[in-house]
Amino acid sequence: MSLISIIFTALFYISLFIFIVGMGRKIRQFWITPVPLKIPIAPTPLTQTGAIFKMIREVTLFESLFRSNKWIWLFGFLFHFGLLLVLVRHLRYFIPGDLPEIFLLIQPFKYAAFAMIIGLAGLLVRRIFVPRIRYISAPSDYLMLLMLIVIGVSGAIMTFTSNHTDVMMVKAFASGLIVFDWTNLPTEINFLLHLFLVLVLLAIFPISKLLHVPGIFFSPTLNQVDNARKKRHISSWALKQEKENTVKLEQTIGKDE
Repeated sequence: MSLISIIFTALFYISLFIFIVGMGRKIRQFWITPVPLKIPIAPTPLTQTGAIFKMIREVTLFESLFRSNKWIWLFGFLFHFGLLLVLVRHLRYFIPGDLPEIFLLIQPFKYAAFAMIIGLAGLLVRRIFVPRIRYISAPSDYLMLLMLIVIGVSGAIMTFTSNHTDVMMVKAFASGLIVFDWTNLPTEINFLLHLFLVLVLLAIFPISKLLHVPGIFFSPTLNQVDNARKKRHISSWALKQEKENTVKLEQTIGKDE
């Protein structure tokens, strides 16, 4: 293997390790964070089934964002939907051996790159020109958007221009990472930039605002049932504390008697 291939192979495993460990820790943190109040966003379902369907609509259609701002919803939906199709299409590189015939049907997914780039450009323009959004934006917010745009543009250049990368070589390298059968990767600058930024994004994902991906499932404003009038809401940590206080009170009363 060439030196550049060894470096990128090592970067892949390092980035993947950071991503898995970081995401595991964050999801655990979300899981154990106390939720002392019932704070669902209206209109709120009255049953657990309704709450599940509401979460599904939120994840797939961005329902609350659609209600609040149609333009932001449009750019956000274009980006996320385009990214999903692009990721599905990229799965073909990581499957060892011959591809299933179903992958022939997803060839048009390559055009989703344009939806992804347009959505990102709209979100970047929003952060720059909308005063209230610019006021709460940190440098990292711009950096993440620019990084994603460069990833999308570099991928589109490799797909839709004469500056093609050897797809079979990319597949051999990517699938080799999965089965630990390492091979050389293409050395075109555009491809190396694309791959490097993807690995950087993978590594910083657990410490970035991109954590809204798993975080949305733990949002009490979205996953709670509006049954506060029928059932008292007590967090597990509060219930434990209440039991401890009850035991202490009973012990105190017993000593007094």
